Parts: sequence; structure tokens; C-alpha cells
Amino acid sequence: MASGGSSVASLWTEVNRCGQNGDFTRALKALTKILHENRDDVTALHCKIVCLIQNGSFKEALNVMNMHAKVLGSEVVFEKAYCEYRLNRVESSLKTIEGAPEQTDKLKELYGQVLYRLERYDECKSVYTDLIRNSQDEYEEERKTNLAAVVATMSQWEKAPMVHTSIVCFVFPLQEDLGLPESTYELCYNTACALIGQGQLTEALNKLRQAEELCRVSLADDSDVTEEDIDSELAIIHSQMAYIMQLQGRTDEVALRQIYAEGVEYKLAKKQLQAIDFNKALLAMYTNQADQCRKLSSSLQSQNPGHPRPVLIQVAQLCREKQHSRAIELLQQFSDQNPESASGIKLTMAQLYLVQGHVTKACDVLRSIEEFKHKSGMISALVTMYSHEEDIDSAIDVFKQAIEHYQSEQPGSAAHLALVREAANFKLKYGRKKEAISDLEQLWKQNTNDVHTLAQLISAYSLVDTDKAKSLSKHLPSADTMSFNVDVDELENSHGATYVRKKAAKVVGESLPKEQGQDEIKKKKKKKKGKLPKNYDPKATPDPERWLPMRERSYYRGKKKGKKKEQIGKGTQGATAGASAELDASKTASSPPTSPRPGSASGSSAAPASVVPPRQQKPAASGATRKKAPQKKKKGGKGGW
Repeated sequence: MASGGSSVASLWTEVNRCGQNGDFTRALKALTKILHENRDDVTALHCKIVCLIQNGSFKEALNVMNMHAKVLGSEVVFEKAYCEYRLNRVESSLKTIEGAPEQTDKLKELYGQVLYRLERYDECKSVYTDLIRNSQDEYEEERKTNLAAVVATMSQWEKAPMVHTSIVCFVFPLQEDLGLPESTYELCYNTACALIGQGQLTEALNKLRQAEELCRVSLADDSDVTEEDIDSELAIIHSQMAYIMQLQGRTDEVALRQIYAEGVEYKLAKKQLQAIDFNKALLAMYTNQADQCRKLSSSLQSQNPGHPRPVLIQVAQLCREKQHSRAIELLQQFSDQNPESASGIKLTMAQLYLVQGHVTKACDVLRSIEEFKHKSGMISALVTMYSHEEDIDSAIDVFKQAIEHYQSEQPGSAAHLALVREAANFKLKYGRKKEAISDLEQLWKQNTNDVHTLAQLISAYSLVDTDKAKSLSKHLPSADTMSFNVDVDELENSHGATYVRKKAAKVVGESLPKEQGQDEIKKKKKKKKGKLPKNYDPKATPDPERWLPMRERSYYRGKKKGKKKEQIGKGTQGATAGASAELDASKTASSPPTSPRPGSASGSSAAPASVVPPRQQKPAASGATRKKAPQKKKKGGKGGW
């Protein structure tokens, strides 16, 4: 027994020495020998679990804890929860932590990590805030870094659309109250991420450059850190810088390689993983990998059945393949199954109908979107499209429904009155004065000093009720009240005048006063005699229809169409198809040869028959005239043209 006791003591000495040196593999060998002597030694079991965790053997460590659960009890609650966390059994880790008899600081640290992984950011923030305020040790800087990461993530993923003031009020007072400095590159990086979430891209880019500089300085002092380690740490900073440049449209400056390490899916938020999958499907579509795109988008739709983006990717792929009808069917199917998130889907459907030229169908789809139905932009688009289709009644109905909505929700508001004004102008534009009366009356009651509206109202009533129009005309201002004291000369000489009346210039030397009764001699312009046509015959009766265009005169018979005109330009230059045989003297029996034949008398008294040469054809158009080359007589043999 004495030798056994001394052997166990030496083994514990070996365990202690190996633990200090970080040689956990040799420590495990010593611990195995100790447990061989006493398999229920709680200290040896605890040390073995720690050594396995240090070596990354989380499954084996968890198996040891489960096998000796009765002996260990609550001694290894933290180690069990940590192994479950590292094995991505986050829910199990949360249950283990919440079931612990005592919440120690290290359990709270792990609890914060688990809550962050579960994307319960509000609770996670509370945990880290409490740890920073109630603990002082060498891990304070790490806690502040984690808290800054939580703040940055909340600004990225939990912000309300179009509302950024709440984030600003949350981030910066928190940094001041809890003393979150930017002394380390991790804190500086997290601050940059928070700025990205707020849309302050320029400030975020400056913070990332500061984080890059701090990272280089802090790691350069460590002799054990290699240049590859520094590049690895800087990679995440550079990726965020590239992301900002992409958002700013500076894509030419972005040079990033695709990095997707094994196990990274456990370190990213669900929305980040979702964005990566969406980008993969889009990349497959833009690189013309249609089958891969369909496969990825279908998988995304099964994972996120209520999300519209997978369906939009499938529709985009179908449109690239010119299958617009199938794309519309897919959109309609999703809209029927998910009416709560169908607004964007219906807008896309309307766009596809417009591409196909189905304007009325597009209008029907747009009017079915309750969320945008009474927005000014939607009303404008619907009225424009209905006007294009000459469906004035439907356009007026759009105005009517919108006015009724604002009458019940915001009566008398600027938007309401502006809509009534546009409706009245639209009806007047298309001659619907009777229908515009109610709108004009409503506008005039709001402002009885509006003379323009009153005039429109009187004009509209003149077609329906003349007595009413006369009674309303009494409200028109009198001519005296409408006259203004205007200096006409000053107005004409102003910069904005388009016509200036010329004043008569005084002639030098004309200083003698005119005698009384002497009339001013006005210069008369000489009338020029009109020019007559060259073939004018004063004895002939002028054509009574000479003022009408030639086509409208009674004796116009149209242009004569002959065969010769149709044959212009066919064949060789100067040749005509139909008249070639008639003009060939050699083929005419009655035509003597035009040149003397061999053996014939040169001084024959027989007169040759007259041969008509080919006429010059009149060109069809002045811009495409072609001259015929004169053809020569053939000498010798049979004569001909």
C-alpha cells in the first residue's frame, strides 16, 4: 500500500507539471493511471475532463461527465455546458446553465455567449452590462468587447425599418455610461459595425481603418505571432471594408476572395447565413447555371416558406428564360398562400403584366395591394395607366376611393385637399365638368377667396344649372377690385418682357413747330404686283379648281402606270426588257440593214426605213436618276441597236 500511495503521489506531481507546461496529452496518461487505482476519484475525473476540453475532445469529455454523473454531481456544470456549447448543442447548454444551483461569473459569461448564439440580444446585453458593472478582473476588456459586439449586432439585425434614431440613442449613451473605449481593435471594429447598421458608412470605414492600424500595432509586439496570423486577423476587417465599398457603389475597388471555412455556419447569425444562401442562388442565376439556381432557390423556399425572396429569385430565372406566364403563376400562388407578405410579390406581378402589355391586369393587381392602395405614388401610377388605356371611368374611380379614404382618415388635411384638386383638374381635362362640381365645391368651401376655383365651378355649373352659375358669379370680384396700378412702360422695359413697344425717335433738325391744322403725312407702303404664270393667257378662262390640290380636282385620273415605267432599272444599263426585240433592226423583216452589206452597191438608191432610237426614260425620282449611256451602231454584219 505504501508503494501504491507513493506511485499515485508521483502521478499527481506529473499531472501538475504537465498542466503548467500545457502538455495535456501526457497529463491525461497520468490521470488514466490514477483513475485505474480509483475510478471514482472526483478530482482526477475533473482534471481529466479539463484536459480533454483543452485538447478539443468535447464529445469525449461529455461522455466522461455523463458516465460519472452521480459521482460528479454539480461539480462540473460549467464544463458540461461549455462542451454542449462547443458542440453546437446550444439549447442543451442553455438548459444546463439555467439548471445550475449557483450562477457563478464564469457561468454568466457562458450564458451571455449562449444567448448571443440564440440571437436573444436584449437578454445578452443585460448579462454583459451586469458583468461589467459588478466585476473587476483581467477579463474586463473582453467583456466590453463582447458587449460592443452585441450592440453592433442589434444595430445590424434588430433595427426597425426607416428608424435609426433609436439605435443612435442606444449605442452611444451605452458606450459613455459603461466606459466602452476604442483602445483595442476589437472594440473599434465593433463600433464600425454599429455605424454600418446606422447607415453611417463613411464614419464606419474610418473606424475600420483605425481598427486595422490598432490590429497591426498590437500583434506586431507579440513575437509568437506570424505574418499569416496578422493577415488572418485583418481578413474580417478587410471584408467589412469591402462590404462598405460595395454599398457605396465602389465595386471596382473591391477585391475579395470567396472565403467559406468549415464550421463557419455555427458562428454566423441566421440572417447572415440566409443572405449567403440567397447570394449563392443569385450567383448561379447570373452565371447562367439555371439548374443550380432552381435547386438552390427551391431549397431556400422550403427552409423559409413565408419569405418572398426565394420566389423572386425563381421568377427572375424564369424571366431570363422568357417564361413570363409561368413566372406570373408562381407569384400568384405565393400571394394566395402568404397574403401578409405579398405586397412586393404583387408589385413584381404588375411589372410582368406591363412587360407583356396587359396594362389593365397590372392595374387590377396594384389596386389589390391594400398597403399601397391610397398612397399618392400608387394613385398617380394607376391614373396614368388608365388614361393610357383611355379608361377614364376607372381613373375617376381611383380618385373617388382615395378621396373617401382621406375623408374618413385625414379630413381637411393637405394631402386630402391636394387629392381633391387633382381629381377636379383631371375631370375638367377630360370634359367631365358635371362630375367635377362636387370636388370644386369642396375646394371652394375650404377657401372662398380662391377665384380660380370659383371660376371653374361657375363654368361647370353653366352646363347643369344656369341659375346656380349666375348666383355663384355674384361672388366674383368686381372689375374695380381686380384693376391694379401698373406702370405699363416700366413693365415693358423690365427684363422679363418679351415685347417692348418702340418709341418714335426724334429727327435731328426737326425743331420747327408744325402749323395748326397741318395733318401728318403718313407713309404708305407700295403694294407689289403679284407674279403671273409664264403660260398665262388673259383671254382664257381660269380653272375654277386651280386652288385645290391636284388629287382633289374633278378631272384628276391618277398617274398612268405603264410597262415601260416598271422596267426601268432592270437589265444592263440602257436596256429594256419588253422593247428589246422591237428595237433590234436585225429581227425586223421589213427593216433593211442600216449599214451596207458585203457585195451590195454602195450607192444604192433605195432609201432605208427610218429606225427610232431608244427614248430617254423619265427618271422615277429626282434623287435616284440614272443616265443611259448612248449606244453605238455596230459596224459590219447585221445592223441593230
